[in-house]
Amino acid sequence: MDSFFQLLRENPTIPIFLTIGLGFWAGKFSWKGISLGSVTSVLLIGVLIGQINIPIGPPLKDTFFLLFLFAIGYRCGPQFAGAMKGSGPRQVLFALVINLLCFGAAAICAKIMHYNAGIAAGLYAGSSTISPVIGVAADAINNLPVPGPTKRAWIALIPVCYAVTYLYGTIGAIWILGTLGPRMLGGLEKVRKQTKELEDQLSHSTLSKDPAYICGANPISFRAHQVNSEHFSAPRTVREIEEHFAGQGKRIFVERVRTGDERIHEACPDMLVSKDDAIVISGRHEFIIQDESWIGPELHDPDLLNFSVQKTKVMITKKAAGLSLDELRLKPYMYGVIIESITSEDGIPLPVLARTTLNAGDMVTIQGLPREVELAAREMGVEERPTNQTDMVFLFVALAIGAFIGALSIRIGGIPVGLSTSGGALISGIFFGWLRTMRPSAGIIPEAALWLLNNLGLNLFIAVIGIQAGPSFISGIREVGFMLFVMGFFATTVPLVLAIWIGDKIFKFHPAINLGCCAGGRKTTPGIGAVTSALGSSVPALGYTITYAVSNTISIFLGVVMVLLFM
Repeated sequence: MDSFFQLLRENPTIPIFLTIGLGFWAGKFSWKGISLGSVTSVLLIGVLIGQINIPIGPPLKDTFFLLFLFAIGYRCGPQFAGAMKGSGPRQVLFALVINLLCFGAAAICAKIMHYNAGIAAGLYAGSSTISPVIGVAADAINNLPVPGPTKRAWIALIPVCYAVTYLYGTIGAIWILGTLGPRMLGGLEKVRKQTKELEDQLSHSTLSKDPAYICGANPISFRAHQVNSEHFSAPRTVREIEEHFAGQGKRIFVERVRTGDERIHEACPDMLVSKDDAIVISGRHEFIIQDESWIGPELHDPDLLNFSVQKTKVMITKKAAGLSLDELRLKPYMYGVIIESITSEDGIPLPVLARTTLNAGDMVTIQGLPREVELAAREMGVEERPTNQTDMVFLFVALAIGAFIGALSIRIGGIPVGLSTSGGALISGIFFGWLRTMRPSAGIIPEAALWLLNNLGLNLFIAVIGIQAGPSFISGIREVGFMLFVMGFFATTVPLVLAIWIGDKIFKFHPAINLGCCAGGRKTTPGIGAVTSALGSSVPALGYTITYAVSNTISIFLGVVMVLLFM
């Protein structure tokens, strides 16, 4: 066994890989929907493996942490920039309020208990479940004008305190947002009813009736019909046929026409359709089958229906940002195109309702004929075509620029103050993520690559942190004591309860939007899951996206402020 341990000490990459693999495996387990998650599991596995005292140099973990922060900034940059320009200003302000509440609660607890910078940062990170604070706080401590042994002792306490306070930070947020929150706002049944009413209001089109936007789960149907109705005794144009349906509140398109000479043509607005022709119409299934009497009987015509239908994802840029789905539908380029689903920049599904507003960075799945989909994609934003190639020049030059800017500092009262390399990487990610919405052809980083940078970057950093903290973890637990868990309870509970009250009484948010804003401002994905599950609706996600994007940046920089406050 000693030989095996010595092998691990001489080859630290082996325990790092083992820590990440076992951590992700342990993070899959849950009890009643609650789990430690991959980050905390990797940390604890790292602490366990670190008991054999494995030396690891700092450059490795710092490099991957900067990759993680850049990926976070790049992903949320479009919505962060959009929010700062004024889309959803009340939600932006609320995100700032809830972050200050979380920071203030942790700072007050740390002040009462006379905690040092390491414990205070760990308390803030764990009670608010903000994993990146572990890294930025350690980076900030390294820049402090304090003795080396003190720095190392404080940095070693950060993951200890994070682990102690994280569990209730997660469970508490789920319970407060999913159970206590609705009770504070009038009771679960009342809030459910109000959410259903809001969903109905958002589903109602102010411009025209459009059932295509009622539910993204209902796919568009394509049907062939023989034209033999007396309505076509005189030829009608494709435009006239579609206007007939529109007058009945039905969005149905004519896609193809087989004329009497058996030739098949792609439909255009001025094309004439005569009796005995055959046509393909597209739209919602339940409305298409009601119109056989006006057109004619349905046909089984494999040749006429043998054409490609394209489904693609589009990242919304400034071209369509700020439009409601109702307004987007009226754009000429949306002819024949159906919106199937919408997700925010962090993957949260958004309701496909007439008054849902699109933000830069949202991913919209659209469906229709290839020529129609391609036109709509160009006008809406950037089509996310499957690719496995990352713009490596863009990625690493942007990282180098951010780290360089972050490394610059000025001295205030003898204390060096700056963004630090981690802060610079985050700001660089936000800027270049926003830049891509302005210049779509530059800086392509596929979603899969972003996922890898995000998860591998953070978890490799956390694995090294855990392994390095392993030898002093038990002594650290003894040092912080049981009272740290109590402080974590208050630092988690008080800000969320106050935020729900403030969102209701001061910001006057709708209950569902209020709970969504609280989940986004607190950056708790399990929390928004608990809210949508309790209310039986995805409407709360409308309050989650902007607050989450803004909080992603604010919370990380507040971690640096916490260190400076308790240095």
